[in-house]
Amino acid sequence: MRAIDPEAAGGPEVLHVVERPIPVAGADEVLIRVAAAGVNRPDVMQRRGLYPPPPGAPSIPGLEVSGTVVALGDGAEPALLGQRVCALVAGGGYADYVLAPAAQCLPVPDALTMVEAAAIPETLYTVWTNLFERAFAVEGDIVLVHGGTSGIGTMAIALSRLFGLEIIVTVGSDEKAQAARALGAHHAINYRTEDFVERVKEITSGHGCAAVLDMVGGDYVPRNLKCLADDGRHVSIAVQGGANATVPLFEIMRRRLTLTGSTLRARDAGFKALVTDEIARTVWPHVAEGRLKPVIDRTFPLDQAADAHRRMEAGDHIGKIVLTVE
Repeated sequence: MRAIDPEAAGGPEVLHVVERPIPVAGADEVLIRVAAAGVNRPDVMQRRGLYPPPPGAPSIPGLEVSGTVVALGDGAEPALLGQRVCALVAGGGYADYVLAPAAQCLPVPDALTMVEAAAIPETLYTVWTNLFERAFAVEGDIVLVHGGTSGIGTMAIALSRLFGLEIIVTVGSDEKAQAARALGAHHAINYRTEDFVERVKEITSGHGCAAVLDMVGGDYVPRNLKCLADDGRHVSIAVQGGANATVPLFEIMRRRLTLTGSTLRARDAGFKALVTDEIARTVWPHVAEGRLKPVIDRTFPLDQAADAHRRMEAGDHIGKIVLTVE
């Protein structure tokens, strides 16, 4: 099969098509003929040599796919054979075929194209588990999400609108602020020209927000804490601005703030299966009815994966970048 499987870390130029054996489905796995694969920030970090695959995961990048189930491992539900699915995987998506745990597959409804389906799992699982489960966001809460026009940000906007949250996002330009508002963000702050801490205070009449979903880290963390209301929750999902932060411990104690975070890729299959089941029950009906769709920035064929990574690293994208494989 064709695959993108760099032999060494490097720039986008290391992403070229090679031949690899088609994997064989093991117990409780399915083999998917890939139609499309989402491109995510962890793929870029892996290519640079900064985010190695977890033990047992393929060296081929790609954490989410859509396609057709063409073979089953022992224990996989027979009804899956021939089904169109999208799946969260630990790696291997940049290829003609990929293995996925059967319990991490979701059916692709008629409301979605295969490109759209490939752009959902990674961001949906991430936002759902961190904003709704770890940050306990509920209807009526005001939340702050950084990177408002990224894949994570656009998914957070969509889910916030569906589940009754008021969402504030930060973005890097006035054009992106306009795009975020057009996608449904209640407020969009250009962090290059505005102090997001002061703007959050203005928007919330000084009360602060219930939760912050942060992918920056570094010096953003103490600033994020100033945006929180008492009993607020701060959830870290990436450290693009630095892995270390200085935080005011007494302020955290006095205002009963919670600092937490998570990574998704290294979580075990049991956890991901539970999340898949919860998403199937709570979110997927909205997907099936066409009320939740990912924002697609641009698609690239598999053999132009390098250009897809260049697009992501340039930072100009709004929504998801997707590789088309079939």
